[in-house]
Amino acid sequence: MNAKVRDVMTGEVVAVRKGASFKEMAARLRQYRVSAFPVIDENRTRKVKRLPVVDAGGYLVGIVSRADLLTVFDRTDEEIHSEIVNDLILRDFLIDPAVFIITVVDGVVTIKGNPETADLGHNLVARIRRVQGVVAVDDELAYPPPERSVVGLYF
Repeated sequence: MNAKVRDVMTGEVVAVRKGASFKEMAARLRQYRVSAFPVIDENRTRKVKRLPVVDAGGYLVGIVSRADLLTVFDRTDEEIHSEIVNDLILRDFLIDPAVFIITVVDGVVTIKGNPETADLGHNLVARIRRVQGVVAVDDELAYPPPERSVVGLYF
């Protein structure tokens, strides 16, 4: 699976420190209209239904819930295929979709064809990986060889 936590997490998180008062917690629930939030302390070792996501410095950057994780699987293969062909290839990249063969089976996208440039192919595959419901991309593109630079000698 190629999805990353950052692809499915909720990015704006309301949290409280371990020593927060009940009044402070109730105020945050009401103010931000959330049903729950993480309580941050030095150790997150209890069974939880939501997981805080922290960066390398330990700063809270998001939260992942069961619902966030399951959204990856809530689209049909046909919906995923349609978004890739119509929204991504045709609308965003302005390319005739007939250049590529796209198949989607159980959220796994296989892409075949000849992109005009290697950069285009790599960018397209990267964007396909971020389509909701895509669990993996099988990149079978026939990439053109890298362009060679010609160094001239001047006398």
